Amino acid sequence: MPGQSDEWVRLSMRTPGILIFGMVMAPCGWILNLTATVAPSWRTLNSLPNIPIDQFLQQGIWDICLASTIKPGGTCGQSDTTYFNNQIIKVAQGLMVASLCVTILGLCVAIPGVRCWKRTPNWTLAGLGGLLIFISGVLTIIPIAWYTHILSAITTISSRNDVRVGYCIVLGYIGGICEVLGGFVMCIGFCRCCGGRNRGERRVEEVTVTRFTQKHYPRPEPVPRVARPTSSTSSSVPYSREDLDDDVSFPRAKSPPARLVHTNRPYDADL
Repeated sequence: MPGQSDEWVRLSMRTPGILIFGMVMAPCGWILNLTATVAPSWRTLNSLPNIPIDQFLQQGIWDICLASTIKPGGTCGQSDTTYFNNQIIKVAQGLMVASLCVTILGLCVAIPGVRCWKRTPNWTLAGLGGLLIFISGVLTIIPIAWYTHILSAITTISSRNDVRVGYCIVLGYIGGICEVLGGFVMCIGFCRCCGGRNRGERRVEEVTVTRFTQKHYPRPEPVPRVARPTSSTSSSVPYSREDLDDDVSFPRAKSPPARLVHTNRPYDADL
């Protein structure tokens, strides 16, 4: 609106929601991406020749394991030069490691800007950290999507082989999306939009007008007390004995007569 000043004020010390969302999604995505990077299950090969039917091959970007459906564990360290010489494997190794490093760098940059013990967050640092987290998510999604697209064409596989997507692909997709969303939401703090709601701020003049236009309800007037008649005898209590006797609606019990106390002490008349 024309004529409004550019002075803004925060109404609370709470960390803005966009920063909380980004700082929660980024570590979650990093853990998922780390699992997808080191685990050897980007794809599984079943029905392999000269191998028992209960065994299958798990292929990752760093290692290959021979596992079984009836026995826990597996034998890793399987060699496959043709598989590791594919271009996608080299690209995936570099991009996944780069994504993990960029995520850590983004968190280190964003943490000083998101400090909740300061009155106003450092939006420049927080937004820069969110941008790095967003880039790390993109670096994760690129090799994951590429590997999924050429899943059956990475090596020469017989048509009888059953090629399936491994759990690392699923974890990589989820981790990359978490980082992309978290970084994008944090980058919204670069600019002030939606009337400052994205930063939890309001204009100074709006806050001043709101305080002066609040409804002030009148204070209740005290009800006057009715003076009750008092006895002529002054007393420290605001009521008399006659008032208590008149207010009683039931008969009172008669007080017992005073008892005569006999003592064994002789008097002068008895001597």
